[in-house]
Amino acid sequence: MASSSENDLGDLADLILNVGRLVRARTPTGGDIVELTETERHVMRIVDLHPGSSPSEIADLSRLQRSNVSTALRTLEDKGMVDRRPTSGRSIAVTPTERAHENLRQLQAAWADELRGIITTPASREAVTRCIEVLAQMEQHLIRPPADPR
Repeated sequence: MASSSENDLGDLADLILNVGRLVRARTPTGGDIVELTETERHVMRIVDLHPGSSPSEIADLSRLQRSNVSTALRTLEDKGMVDRRPTSGRSIAVTPTERAHENLRQLQAAWADELRGIITTPASREAVTRCIEVLAQMEQHLIRPPADPR
């Protein structure tokens, strides 16, 4: 039987996924906002967190197949969201563009507007700050490259 804290962690993961879906469903479309597929969003998040990564590094960090990352990078480049530049040797460095930064700013502003009416007390605002710290810690841990099975 799972302990209460293990159940809490499972509940937390479930809530994170569900709240993310609900926020995403309220994301504005059209206008200046560049719409991205789920894979493109995932790849874009890795590029934002690790600018200058190679496509292989992005695949390792995202735990996506290299072919899916390549496809996403091509469409992100077509949408003006990433630049791919050669580095020394045969490697490529992927970085977000100013358009990507502006797109993220617009999305975050829309998401903040959605949540502003829910998070109204000083105590809940403090809880949000702590939640951001914990979730950022979790994200950093979860996007580490998988351990080498050797």
